[in-house]
Amino acid sequence: MNSLPNDPMMLLSMINMKLRDNYESLDHLCDDMNINKQELCQKLAEAGFEYNETTNKFW
Repeated sequence: MNSLPNDPMMLLSMINMKLRDNYESLDHLCDDMNINKQELCQKLAEAGFEYNETTNKFW
């Protein structure tokens, strides 16, 4: 996750943009970008966000 923003709001914005524009699921994004899904979800959860599979975004 070194290439991702450290700021949770910037991270949220970037991940949601990529999910909206390029990926049909969080699993596909994490696989393609070589991101640890658990670490990403934990970091965003600490900022109060969780992933919604139906809408394919964190909120």
